[in-house]
Amino acid sequence: MSSDEDKVKKAEQPGIDAMKMHPFYKGKIETILTCCVRDYEDFGIWYTPGVAKPCLDIRDNPDKVFEHTNKGNFVAVISDGTRVLGLGDIGPEAAMPVMEGKALLFKYLGGIDAFPICIDTKDKDEIIKFVLQIQPCFGGVNLEDLSQPKCFDILDTLRKKARIPIWHDDQQGTAAVTVAGLINALKVVEKKIGSVKVGMVGCGAANVRIAHLLFQAGVDPRKTVICDTKGTLHGGRTELPASGFPQKWELAQMTNGENIVAEREDALPAVIKGADVLVALSKSGPGVIEKEWITTMRDDAVVFVCANPVPEIWPWEAKEAGARIVATGRSDFPNQVNNSLGFPGIFRGILDVQARTITDEMCLAASIEVAKVAEDKGLSDEYIIPTMDEWEVFPREATAVGLKAIEQGVARLKLTREELFQTAEYKIKSSREKVQKFQELGFIKPYQDTGQ
Repeated sequence: MSSDEDKVKKAEQPGIDAMKMHPFYKGKIETILTCCVRDYEDFGIWYTPGVAKPCLDIRDNPDKVFEHTNKGNFVAVISDGTRVLGLGDIGPEAAMPVMEGKALLFKYLGGIDAFPICIDTKDKDEIIKFVLQIQPCFGGVNLEDLSQPKCFDILDTLRKKARIPIWHDDQQGTAAVTVAGLINALKVVEKKIGSVKVGMVGCGAANVRIAHLLFQAGVDPRKTVICDTKGTLHGGRTELPASGFPQKWELAQMTNGENIVAEREDALPAVIKGADVLVALSKSGPGVIEKEWITTMRDDAVVFVCANPVPEIWPWEAKEAGARIVATGRSDFPNQVNNSLGFPGIFRGILDVQARTITDEMCLAASIEVAKVAEDKGLSDEYIIPTMDEWEVFPREATAVGLKAIEQGVARLKLTREELFQTAEYKIKSSREKVQKFQELGFIKPYQDTGQ
């Protein structure tokens, strides 16, 4: 077997293991008690008649819900199953394994109690209505795997109307982590963020938000060229204003200062040629991006190919074609640009200050802090961003986000940097240690391969 075949086989192994371990455990999360039950008389405290007193206290003082309940640590993970991990519209039931996995990451990495809620509607207005109706129970909402362009309207509307933070991980989460990785990649190759030329393949929810956060971080929009399935974005794309996707038209007017015009199959090589940085979040590969296109990039090229479940080009192929730094969305390759480095820490920060919203500035604060964690350990071509097992990234990220929320006046609680860090560190560490202890005691049984 060739070396490339070995690499492909290794890349396919997680899917093989998933088909064995998911039916073995039949789910990844459950609820457990956080209160004491000394004897059955305690039920009178936790339920009727005692529970009436905190209910009335909340009625008279609505913010007391954060004192009497766990609302401040509850997050709803909501999806309609229309755009799941690059698999497309597979339906709400088929989306459940992903949403359960999201809840697992929230708990283990962020100490947050998240609940998978897959809803049986694709209607934009119904989704908005549903989220607004359930917000009394939750400290925040994570929107997940919603098709475009409705995902933009859903997020924008809910951010205006909701009383709690609303987050779309495919937009904001992907953007925060991608920008963190790019900040450090440019440090490694010694290029200034304001001077690089950026090519972006794909103009979906992820790349639209990545583009805007990159601009906020210092990338020049006029030195950025983006393509969708029809071609490069430019001011001559007169069909865009009526397309129902105003975000594309906005980017078409902001970017592509050289007015590079290319259609369909010619667009990808045109976007990549001469670029310092390639950010691709398009469709699952390999073979979406060809090796010879990478050879046309500038020296010390930075390539982010982050389609799921397979990157647009295998990382070793991009390296062979001359890329210096290659990042993907996968954990089995170096430089994993994965949302899991973002949302657990970001939500930890917003929940700990009881924030009312998540601003773009809070996302950028998270990006900068995630980048600093890796920089503190020493950057290299194959280490531009922390890995998920570097758990200290999450309390540091939470602290940065919480401080920014306080600075912007969107936090109900005002804590010091030390208080924020200690709170986040305790909650995250406690959550991880509980899982480890449950495994030691056998409450989480060890996996056994039955051969089926």
